[in-house]
Formats: sequence, C-alpha cells, structure tokens
Amino acid sequence: MRRTLFTLSLSLSSATSLLAQEEHAAEGGSASLFDPRAGLMFWTLIIFVFLLVVLSKYAYKPMLAAVEAREASLEKALGDAKRDRDEAARLLAEQQKALTEARAEMQKALNDGRAAAESLRTEMLEKVKAEGADMLDRTRREMEAEKVKAVADLRREAVDLAISGASKVIGRNLDSATDRELVESYLAGLTSPTGTR
Repeated sequence: MRRTLFTLSLSLSSATSLLAQEEHAAEGGSASLFDPRAGLMFWTLIIFVFLLVVLSKYAYKPMLAAVEAREASLEKALGDAKRDRDEAARLLAEQQKALTEARAEMQKALNDGRAAAESLRTEMLEKVKAEGADMLDRTRREMEAEKVKAVADLRREAVDLAISGASKVIGRNLDSATDRELVESYLAGLTSPTGTR
C-alpha cells in the first residue's frame, strides 16, 4: 500500500513538472526538468503535503489497523501453536509414563507368574515325593505282612509235616494240641537269632 501511495505521489509530482515544462515551452524557452523553478517547487511541495495529509487520514489508518490485526492474529496463532506444543509434550510425557508403568506391571506379572509356577512345581515335587515315600512305605508294610504270613504258613506246614513224620516214626497219631505246641516251640527256637541254627 505504501508503494502505491509513493507511486501516486511521484506520478502527481511528475505530472506537475510536465505541466510546468509545457507552460515554459509555450512561453518560448527551452524547458529542462533540472532547472530550478520556485513556483513549480512550491506547488509540488503543497501537493505532496496535501496528499500526505489525505493519505495519512484515510489510507494509513486502515492500513495500520489491518497490519495490527494481522500481527495480533499471528501472535494468537503463535500462542496457540505454543500451547498446542506444550499440550502435546505433556500428553507424550503422560503416555511415556503410562507405558513405563505398564511395562513394570507386565514385568511384575511375569515375575509373579514365574514365582507361582516355581512354587507349584516345588509343591508338586514334594507331593510326588511324599506320595512315593508313602507308597514305598505301604509296599514295605505289605511285603512285611506277606512275609509274616508266608512264614506263618511255612511254620504251619512245617509243623504239620513234622507231626506227620513223627507219627509215622512213632507209629501213633500225634495230632493233639500239646504235640503241636511242642513242635512249634522247637521251630521257633530254630528261627530265633538266639537259636543254634
């Protein structure tokens, strides 16, 4: 806008000087743009001051208002951009904090899961060992009971065989309870650790 005003004032002053040259040529003299003429200078200065006053009153104020409005909108846009940037930085920091917390919780859950799995594994191993020991103990007791039963069966048969053999040797029936007790005590003495055999 200033350029337009400057061009307009320059055009007006040029037109004034051309008019003056034509007037001087009409009087019969040779006209030059560089010849100083007091009247021409005076009117050029008056026109320049008039244009300056008119332009400053009607053109400069709207132009300055437009420039100030543009400057205010630019400052507002810069402030909004700074506020948006600060908000984005805050949101990014919050997201990074949430991500760090989520990672920590995930690591804690993994560690808890590993600890629970190890505890369960240890517990199951102990349970299996206890069940194995119980089963082994039960098997030993059953074997011992079977052994005692087998020994008792063998004694009974041995007593029966001894009584049968002795009755054949003696020639009479030795099936009474006293004879049986006598043979059983003899066999018990044979199998006891303090016996002769």
